[in-house]
Amino acid sequence: MNTRLRLITALVIGLVATRPMAASAIPADSLVIRFANRTRLVIYAPDKAGIQALANYDLNKIVREMGMQLDSLPDGKTAISREGDKYLKDTVLVIKKKDGVTIEINRSGDTTWTETIQHKKDYTQSKRKRGGGGSSFDYGLSIGLSNFLQQSVLPVYPENSYALRPIGSRYLSLAMGAMPTLVRGKRASLKLYYGLELAWTNFMFDADVIPERTPTGIAFTDAGRELRKSKLTVCTIGIPVVPRLTFYNSDGRRIGHIGLGGYVNYRIDSYRKIKEADGSKDRRHSNFDLADYRYGLMAHLGIKSANFFVKYDLSPLFVAGKGPDVRVLTFGIGL
Repeated sequence: MNTRLRLITALVIGLVATRPMAASAIPADSLVIRFANRTRLVIYAPDKAGIQALANYDLNKIVREMGMQLDSLPDGKTAISREGDKYLKDTVLVIKKKDGVTIEINRSGDTTWTETIQHKKDYTQSKRKRGGGGSSFDYGLSIGLSNFLQQSVLPVYPENSYALRPIGSRYLSLAMGAMPTLVRGKRASLKLYYGLELAWTNFMFDADVIPERTPTGIAFTDAGRELRKSKLTVCTIGIPVVPRLTFYNSDGRRIGHIGLGGYVNYRIDSYRKIKEADGSKDRRHSNFDLADYRYGLMAHLGIKSANFFVKYDLSPLFVAGKGPDVRVLTFGIGL
């Protein structure tokens, strides 16, 4: 018989029994716990009052603290019996696991007491939210805005020549990765998020300028006409690594998280896109003297189902001496 079943049986019997049962005594009542995987736990008590006293106990807490993982029990039927067929079926405890966990005590087929002790949370959902499996797969979409933070002023690159439109400079990324649990507690757990991220950062210029690569570096040339749009797009692939502290309420539901880590990105493509006033477009690919590698810091903040992020490049966007000395700041939400 499964050792865990023996352990939980012994504990529940200790809670409900008021005196030891003699070897020859016929049980006045039986308690049958049916799990979703068809495993049964049968418990004898001296009387119905002993079984009904279970209402005073938090069975979920007992199972959780003893490390019972109901969805990992072996298939097949398991029972604890005395003399084989002397089960009295006038009292039955049924645990249903679908939309919630419900306890029902029936007497002679009639329901006499019903209580839902866990709403809209089965063990599988709780295991996923609490990270009970030790690791979980994570993927998602992030959208946000980017801006330049100037580090030093270069006469050849006046700041107004490459100033950005705040709303037009958008960020988009697709990420996938793992998030194993390093340390688990009742109200908090330490996880480590790492993975692979494909991102597009769009720098839309506020002035009517055209970014061009020259022998001395990138130039932001005045177009001499009104442009509907002028932007420089950088596509990167990167590896983020963010330790994350996740918090839970007394029911085991995740209420938020906070994380701080870093990332390394590699530029795989870059291009400029000009949209004229008449709607015509000009798109040209080049490296525009952009740095191939970028690295920086990343912060995560989660409040219930809302996820926010901030990224800051510690490395310059352009090759030193061939572009303005700027860093990139990006912030947004994760979906």
